[in-house]
Amino acid sequence: MEVSIVGLGAGQIGESEVTEAEAAEVLNGALDLGVTLIDTAASYGLSEERIGRHLGGRRDEFVLSTKGGPKINGQRDWSPGSVLESIEQSLRLTRSERLDVFYLHSCPLEILRRGDLQDTLDQAVAAGKIGVAGYSGDNAPLAFAVDSGRFGAIETSVNIADQWNLRNVLRPRLGPGVIAKRPIANAPWRFAERPTGNYAELYWERLRALELDPGDLDWAEFALRFTVYAPGVDTAIAGTAKLANLRANITAAGRGPLPASALEGIDRAWHAVGSGWPAST
Repeated sequence: MEVSIVGLGAGQIGESEVTEAEAAEVLNGALDLGVTLIDTAASYGLSEERIGRHLGGRRDEFVLSTKGGPKINGQRDWSPGSVLESIEQSLRLTRSERLDVFYLHSCPLEILRRGDLQDTLDQAVAAGKIGVAGYSGDNAPLAFAVDSGRFGAIETSVNIADQWNLRNVLRPRLGPGVIAKRPIANAPWRFAERPTGNYAELYWERLRALELDPGDLDWAEFALRFTVYAPGVDTAIAGTAKLANLRANITAAGRGPLPASALEGIDRAWHAVGSGWPAST
């Protein structure tokens, strides 16, 4: 598969606060801008349903990746039957004949070691229900998934404040396709004070410790260009429900990798204070 270097993370379009008109605008607008990867999950509210509703007629224009596994009723049951149920639900909601990539979503290491879910995904590939079997996660479970050779794609956290997976697991062109999530580290620079309880709190703490300097770039572009062109990353998903934000991310990524001096500064800072930080899950 070939996809754009920036994809759309469709988690936010699944939120009930986002209107149908807003969801339609960002989904169709993404394709019009040349985005060819849309990533979602069974747990992202209305996301899969809205992708099916608004892009059903354009399904051949993009690669659809989605994530699932636990029972549809919310019980955390990592059984082969639950995985198959999740696949069937995603097919129905997205109005797809096939899911291009289906990921086991943060499946625990002890479950991965059983191997039966990998067998289940292989059977779904053989049946034409999914195109590529994937794993979405971080740290030791991710390393096991990659080393197993059982997955054709992975999705994992990679950004200026989250580099464990990048430095310990990912290898350029030698393994599965890689989607980087959280490429702008949840934008913690929005907050002058610690955003206690916010999704960005951990990355806010880490950026304070790293003391990075984006120079003449704004923080979002600095962070995004680091992730998009990181060794081993094939594409990065920018999560947003606003077309203007997606357009800005595409423009920033189009400016190419960060200068060598900026990358060297990030590397020094990481080795100084961040080398022991695990990936955020």
